[in-house]
Amino acid sequence: MRLIILLSILFFSCGQNPIDYKIIIDSNDQILTKNSNIKLSLSEVINESESSVSFFLNDKPIESNINLKSAKLGTNEIVAEIINSKSNFTVSKKIDVYTSTNPSLYSYKIINEYFHDISSYTQGLEFHNGFLYESTGLNGFSSLKKLDVFNNKVLEKRFLDNQYFGEGLTIINNKILQLTWKNKIGFIYDLNSLEMLGSFDYEDSIEGWGLANDGKNIFKSDGSERIWILDSETYEEIDFIEVVTNNKKIKDINELEIVDNKIYANSYQLNNDIGLIIDKNTGAVNGVINFKGLRDRVKQHPELDVLNGIAYNKDRKTFFVTGKKWDKIFEIEIFKQ
Repeated sequence: MRLIILLSILFFSCGQNPIDYKIIIDSNDQILTKNSNIKLSLSEVINESESSVSFFLNDKPIESNINLKSAKLGTNEIVAEIINSKSNFTVSKKIDVYTSTNPSLYSYKIINEYFHDISSYTQGLEFHNGFLYESTGLNGFSSLKKLDVFNNKVLEKRFLDNQYFGEGLTIINNKILQLTWKNKIGFIYDLNSLEMLGSFDYEDSIEGWGLANDGKNIFKSDGSERIWILDSETYEEIDFIEVVTNNKKIKDINELEIVDNKIYANSYQLNNDIGLIIDKNTGAVNGVINFKGLRDRVKQHPELDVLNGIAYNKDRKTFFVTGKKWDKIFEIEIFKQ
């Protein structure tokens, strides 16, 4: 009996919750946004003369009645810390916060059509100094290519070892970075020679999907609703945003391109004809691009796959898009409907 009492005291004093406390969130809004007001309480009443409770939102102290303007879009964690003379323990609850506005609708206009290798399982596209760089996938066929798309020339090409499934790429600090899918490793190449210089490991991100950069940081998708932010020198994952609309999170974020602080992205499973325009600072989906009709303009064959690959040409102020095993690259303008 004495042993049971001793274990109970140890359990209690180590910060465990002896009672099934839960955080109760009261709000007039069924879908929480950064404009929502919430009231926090506990499922069990505490004796305020003997105990105190403090609330935290993403590790920052908050009042029990707050506006969610300081929350981030996507998943947030609320923690209640209960303190009395005998113990100190915490309980937590996660909430999802969404945008307060519907995304705008966008369409496209075809400016030109260019040749694209129909065998290329395109995973990433990016322009640099007038040349188009492409990463392709599939084990045994994954490659990195430097293209003169305007004259239909392959200037350089490197294949990955058969064990690697190539994914997205981006160019920063005179280096090309290329992801692999499930190997949790990315490769670093010299921009001029395409010779491999080294590699970097993934950390908390699940897989390698898309890459882009804004000149300062690198943005990496991993097939979830998260887009990870990487240090451009060490390639460490320093933060992430979650991609959300006014009522849901968007998963399967794939190829990325950044233009004017906006991330243009393909979503692999959302819809084969849909692109997204995402605020790179918050993850809010501000626009949806209807690419319907593009896939109908390429050669139809049994291995034809989804739209994937989007690159912005700064000189021409146009986008270049293609897909997995498409025989064309389309130069397009994107405009608001």
